[in-house]
Amino acid sequence: MATQKSGRKIKRQLVAEINVVPYIDVMLVLLIVFMITAPLLMQGVKVDLPKAPTSPLDDKAKDPLIISIKADGSYYVDLGNGKNLKEPLPDIVTKIGKVLAQKPDTPVLVWGDQKVEYGVVVNLMAQLQGAGAPSVGLVTEPHSGKR
Repeated sequence: MATQKSGRKIKRQLVAEINVVPYIDVMLVLLIVFMITAPLLMQGVKVDLPKAPTSPLDDKAKDPLIISIKADGSYYVDLGNGKNLKEPLPDIVTKIGKVLAQKPDTPVLVWGDQKVEYGVVVNLMAQLQGAGAPSVGLVTEPHSGKR
C-alpha cells in the first residue's frame, strides 16, 4: 500500500466499473451470425439485377408481392410464401389482382434481369397497375459508384 508523507496508510477504494469486453465479444458473435443468416433469408429466382444509385424501401412495409423476370422472358411470382412459381403473365396478373383486392396497400416489386428488354418490363408494370397495383417498384442492386 502507498504511504503518505505523514506515514499513514491510504485505503484503496473499490473501482465500480463494468467490464464490457465480454459484451463486445457476444455482440461480435451475434453480428457474424446475422451476417451469415441474412442472405439465406432472401429467397427468389436468380436474376442479374441492374445496378443503380437508389435508396432502400421503408423497412416497416408489409411483405411485398414479387414478380421476377428472367433473361429468357419467363415470369415467376412470389406471393409472400417463399415459393417462386413459374407462371404465364395472365395468371400472375389475375393472382396479383385478387391479392390486391383483399390487401390494397401491399407493395408490388419487379425483379427484372438486366438483359430483359425494356418493353417487357414496361408491359409487366402496366398490366400490374391494371390489376390494381397503385405503384410498382423496381428492385436493383446497390450501385458501388465505380464504372
